Amino acid sequence: MKAKAAKIAEGVYWVGVLHWNSRTFHGYGIPGTTYNAYLVFGGEKTVLIDNVYGGLDNQLYARIEDAFAQEGKDIQIDVFVQNHSEMDHSTHLRETIEKYNPEAEIYASPNCAKFLEQQYHNFGDLKINTVQTGDEVDIGGRTLAFVSAPMLHWPDSMFTFLVEDGILFSNDAFGQHVCHSKRFDEDYSLDILEKEAQKYYANLVTLGSPMLRMKLQELTDNGIVDQIKMIAPCHGQIWKNPKFIIDLYAKWGSGVCKDKITVIYDTMHHSTEKLAFQIAEGIASEGVEVAMYFMQHDGPDDAITDILDSKAIALGAPTMMNKPFPRIGNMIYWLDCVNFAGTTSNKNALIFSSKGWGGGAVKKLQTDLEAAGFNVTDTLDVTFVPDEDVLEEAFNKGAELARSIKE
Repeated sequence: MKAKAAKIAEGVYWVGVLHWNSRTFHGYGIPGTTYNAYLVFGGEKTVLIDNVYGGLDNQLYARIEDAFAQEGKDIQIDVFVQNHSEMDHSTHLRETIEKYNPEAEIYASPNCAKFLEQQYHNFGDLKINTVQTGDEVDIGGRTLAFVSAPMLHWPDSMFTFLVEDGILFSNDAFGQHVCHSKRFDEDYSLDILEKEAQKYYANLVTLGSPMLRMKLQELTDNGIVDQIKMIAPCHGQIWKNPKFIIDLYAKWGSGVCKDKITVIYDTMHHSTEKLAFQIAEGIASEGVEVAMYFMQHDGPDDAITDILDSKAIALGAPTMMNKPFPRIGNMIYWLDCVNFAGTTSNKNALIFSSKGWGGGAVKKLQTDLEAAGFNVTDTLDVTFVPDEDVLEEAFNKGAELARSIKE
């Protein structure tokens, strides 16, 4: 096929993949995505940073060859840098090495080298130079500086900093799952990019928030943050305004939230739904923003996005066979998985439920939410269909939850 490489700086090209029709990744819905790889021309060596997902190598190779044509150089890649081993960034790494230079130098973190072999079982014979923070490679007038970044978002993750140009190749950090024909943040609405970056952070990076705070502090202390002129992640748009996304990550990673409450519920005969709507009315009556999710139709990935910058949640499910309605279980597992407590945000929670007779949902939900790091401040357990008195109680509990986050 034919595809054009995008020049993002002098001698630096985006050679990644546009995956227009991808609608799910890491278990959540997306409007397409990109798998970004970058070709850097030094005075002595040419470097490929990262790779792409399975079956999409034809785009990668077409763009690599176009980049060499734009530079007027014979095709030979001298250095391969693998910032992270996950398959969406590494599936074609071995064949790309064999295609363009079997004798090339390869650089990766120690965990990345190990993980490549464990996933593909064909890297054992290659010499991979393992690097950590402080290690550098001179490619002729340009320097690659490596920065260990474990848990952003795998234990093997690292960043590569092109020192003289101020470009941070950040792999999965600072990304977004979007697929656009233009490459930079400035080409599209920042409001849309911020929302997609928030969804990405909430679902993929939240668990690594403690490491993120440490890494941002480290990069600030050693002066790298001030040197960054561009951030080139492995998914989505390239940030020409790096401060915008760095500030957002600093906020999300430190538990900075809005006066906002996310209401999540499921229902069988609409009784729990009636409670959800009244709780939302109570919250809104106090001037607090409400985000609402009905788990019969909505995905936990979207709910997680709003929970990231919410100070509290209200979680509701009817009782079924003495337990919470099972469909809410996916939401519970997701909350436990991402671990919002790691952001230092102490989120309050209200639990509500409609039961037939014996109940049981509230007790189980409280146990699960507390295990996921939420502070359960109140509950509402209703028998069958709520009457006007109960609906008023639900309204009042919503208002009380709203007041609790403003104290």
